[in-house]
Amino acid sequence: MNKLIEFLNYEFTFSKDIHITIKAILLVIIALFVTSLILKLLRKLITRKLPDDDKVKFISLFSYSKWFIYVVIILTTFHNIGVNVTALFAASAALLVGVGLALQTLFQDIISGVFILVDQSVHVGDIIELDGKVGRVEEIKLRTTRAVTIDNKVLIIPNHLYLTNSLYNWTENGTETRENILVGVAYGSDIALVKKLLLEAASSHPDVISAPEPKVLFINFGDSSLDFKLIFTLNNSFEAAMPKSDIRFKIDALFREHNISIPFPQRDVHFYKSKV
Repeated sequence: MNKLIEFLNYEFTFSKDIHITIKAILLVIIALFVTSLILKLLRKLITRKLPDDDKVKFISLFSYSKWFIYVVIILTTFHNIGVNVTALFAASAALLVGVGLALQTLFQDIISGVFILVDQSVHVGDIIELDGKVGRVEEIKLRTTRAVTIDNKVLIIPNHLYLTNSLYNWTENGTETRENILVGVAYGSDIALVKKLLLEAASSHPDVISAPEPKVLFINFGDSSLDFKLIFTLNNSFEAAMPKSDIRFKIDALFREHNISIPFPQRDVHFYKSKV
C-alpha cells in the first residue's frame, strides 16, 4: 500500500511552478472519462426524438462542442494541480476578445440552428414568412436555412434572424390556409346578389376547398363603395397568388354580367370666381 501511495505521489517536475503527480494525471483521465459518459447520455436524450437528418447535424455540432468541454476540464484540472493557466489567459485576452467579436454572428447562427433542430419549430417543406419574405424550406443547416420562393428564387436565411424577428409558419397547423379577397361595389347595389356572386366565384374554383365553405363579410361602408371580404380555404398556400387571381377574374366577369359596378374614388372640384 505504501509503495502504491508513493507511486501515485511521484512528481514530474517541468519548471519551478509546474509539477504534476501521477495521481493528478489519473484524476484528469477519470474526469475526462466521466465527462465523456455524461455527454453521450446527454446526446442520446436530446437526439432521441429528432428526425434522422437533424440528428446527424446535431451530432456533428456536438462533436465539436465536446472537445471544447474537454479543454475546459483539462485546464480546470491543471489549475488545481498547480499549472498557472491564469497567466496564459491574461496574455491572450486581447486576442480572444477580437476573435469573439469576429465570430459573434457565426455563433448566434449556430446556436439558433441548434434551437431549430431541438424544438422542431421549422421543418423541411414548411412555408415560412420572415422579414416580409415567403419561401418553402428546402434545407436546414446549422448556420443557415435554405428556402425557395414562389418565383423559384433561393433565400439563404441566417438562423439568428429566427431569434430577432417574428417568424410566421404558414403550415405549422397543416397545408390548408384561409385566404381572402377584398372588393368594393357601388352604393345602391343589390348586396344579396353581391354575396351570391362572390360565393359563386370562390366555389367554382377547383383549388378552393369546400369545407370549411367560403364566406362573405360585409366589412365597411367606405367613402365611395360598400366593402366586402371574400374568405375561402386553399390547400396549397404557397401558390395562393394564382387561384386568387383566377377568382378576381371570375368576380369581374360575374359583376359585369349582372351590371354590378366596382367604383373608383371620385372627387368633385368646385371653382369659385373671386370678385376683385
